[in-house]
Amino acid sequence: MADRKFETILTAKEGKILRITMNRPQVHNAFNATMIGDLAEAFSTARSDDGIRIVILTGAGESFCAGADLNWMREIIHYSYEQNLRESLQVAELMKAIYEFPKPTIARVNGAVIGGGTGLLSACDIVVASDKARFGLSEVKIGLIPAAIGPYVIRRIGESATRELFLTGERFDARRALEIGLVNKVVPDAALDDKVEEIVRLLLSSAPEAIAKCKELLRRVPGMSLEEAKGYTAEMIAGLRVSPEGQEGMASFLEKRKPSWAKD
Repeated sequence: MADRKFETILTAKEGKILRITMNRPQVHNAFNATMIGDLAEAFSTARSDDGIRIVILTGAGESFCAGADLNWMREIIHYSYEQNLRESLQVAELMKAIYEFPKPTIARVNGAVIGGGTGLLSACDIVVASDKARFGLSEVKIGLIPAAIGPYVIRRIGESATRELFLTGERFDARRALEIGLVNKVVPDAALDDKVEEIVRLLLSSAPEAIAKCKELLRRVPGMSLEEAKGYTAEMIAGLRVSPEGQEGMASFLEKRKPSWAKD
């Protein structure tokens, strides 16, 4: 992965951590079809790499992601419905791939987040933002809507806050983003990396298979009836208790030692 050269992103494997950096600082990391493809490939490769336990997504320069690139928009304004549908499905597939990624994902929000960039961070598990970050979902200002990213923003901040932000297109600061749950932590810009590293350490001390199952549970249970959830959750915990990881975790707890996944 670290040797793969992408056109619009940088990837760096640091031990068990993969850092994916959107690398178009001259346009505030706005995405185009190439970046969508690059991000999709990077996450797909990381999914199958057992050596990667955590992915950090961030942006180069002063911004996280400014949404769709203007030059790309100049192209798609001339697209047919079929061409637009194909492009939109690629964005939707990327958001779904990040949301369903079985390993922990951290969005390191170093600056401005506009439109589709909000979808990228909403699909991640944990969002850490600089106090300098600014946010906006302003698609309605140009006659569009935050469609492909909608399901993930709604899941993250709920219908009430989403209605306000989608309909008004209001720009807002990191404090407001924290209040509505769009981000998990807001820290001074100089402390951003320290906070991300603190969360990484916590995640690495947790069992990889248990994390994957937690993410599956969080994704599936809200759509279940209580009757369905009863059987599903009972089967899940029973399976984990008899799994090699569960056995190792319980044994290490009883023996007062670190489990195997937390030793290095």
